[in-house]
Amino acid sequence: MGSTAAHPLMTGALSAKFDALQRAVQEMGQVVVAFSGGADSALLAYVASSTEGVSATAVTAVSPSLAGAEFDDCSRLAESWNLEWIAVTTNEMEQAAYRRNDVDRCFHCKSALMDALQPFVDDGATVVLGVNLDDLDDHRPGQRAAAEAGARFPFVEVGLTKTEIREMSRAFGLETWDKPAAACLASRIPFGTEVTVE
Repeated sequence: MGSTAAHPLMTGALSAKFDALQRAVQEMGQVVVAFSGGADSALLAYVASSTEGVSATAVTAVSPSLAGAEFDDCSRLAESWNLEWIAVTTNEMEQAAYRRNDVDRCFHCKSALMDALQPFVDDGATVVLGVNLDDLDDHRPGQRAAAEAGARFPFVEVGLTKTEIREMSRAFGLETWDKPAAACLASRIPFGTEVTVE
């Protein structure tokens, strides 16, 4: 993809945040986007991949907790947007702490993701996640795990909310702009009930 400029449909404030987002990923130079195919990670992958001077790879974590339809969406979007995209297998199901399914289950899942992405980090890339300002209000231990492992949250850094991410995505004509949130399959299991493949 070529360099992306702010779309004329963006408001002045949103255009300024878009410029700041591009600068943030340009400063990193080489980024790995944790790409689930949802509205947030899709916009981040799209912007990173289309920003001049940035080497971006979109990476989708594959495990039993990822719905097959979500993986298919990632593959289709990557092809449509010409993203450099790969899938990596994560091993959270091998961890007793994850299977125990307490309130910090997501910590162990995100730790497994960061472990799987370590080869990219060793090669000089920064892992980036589509966390936005609204996410900071929830109990999301996965964010803590990612941050402790050195990941960055560009949307938070430039002050983007979920609504603004959808607005920006719509301005660029991304089909993910109104995609409903789709939490991982493990999140459908009540805390305290063991997570199994079945």
